[in-house]
Amino acid sequence: MKAGPDISRIAALVGDPARCNMLTALMTGRALTASELAQEAGITPQTASSHLSKLEAGGLIEPEKQGRHRYYRLSDPDVADVLEGLQGIAARAGHMRVRTGPKDPALRRARICYDHLAGDLGVQMLDSMKRQKLVRQSKQAIELTGEGKRFMAEELQIDADALTHPRRPVCKACLDWSERRHHLAGTLGAAMMDRFTELKWAARDATPGSRVVNFSRNGEKRFAALFGPDQ
Repeated sequence: MKAGPDISRIAALVGDPARCNMLTALMTGRALTASELAQEAGITPQTASSHLSKLEAGGLIEPEKQGRHRYYRLSDPDVADVLEGLQGIAARAGHMRVRTGPKDPALRRARICYDHLAGDLGVQMLDSMKRQKLVRQSKQAIELTGEGKRFMAEELQIDADALTHPRRPVCKACLDWSERRHHLAGTLGAAMMDRFTELKWAARDATPGSRVVNFSRNGEKRFAALFGPDQ
């Protein structure tokens, strides 16, 4: 056996359809119970318990107990990044779910990817930030510039110096599955999504399991003024 990380174990965990549905449901960033995850996967609670044990042992999810309930969430944002990347590969290869509906265009336009903005508007935002020289990107490495720090403080009241985290970069490129280009992840991407919500520019769809992000009319105007195609 060759030395190094054993990706086959992780691939096997993600590759099971029921476990994949559970992990995708947790990409909303919300913690869910075993019953809720069983419903998302279309399996019995007993079967869900077995799958959750495997995912926890594999380091992909972590439990959180609150009262009588036990909740599960992705163990780290990088798990969501990997899942988003795999969705992009599946979309490119034509392996799409056959069930579509009115939410599909909305999901492609703007959605949550664990805790940051994804979809067409997420990609548009990063493209605009690069044009405005708020960030500089080399392949997947993204760095916030001095001008970017001033922009965040003045336009969004975000203190970039407070975003440092020991386990997560401030800026990170995340491959968007629907656009097949990068959107902004990292602690900055999360802080910007939080700020859009605080300002009531955007709100996450209240439907259980939905990843759709809806922008208000005013939010769309304010977002476009900062990150529109002409910016």
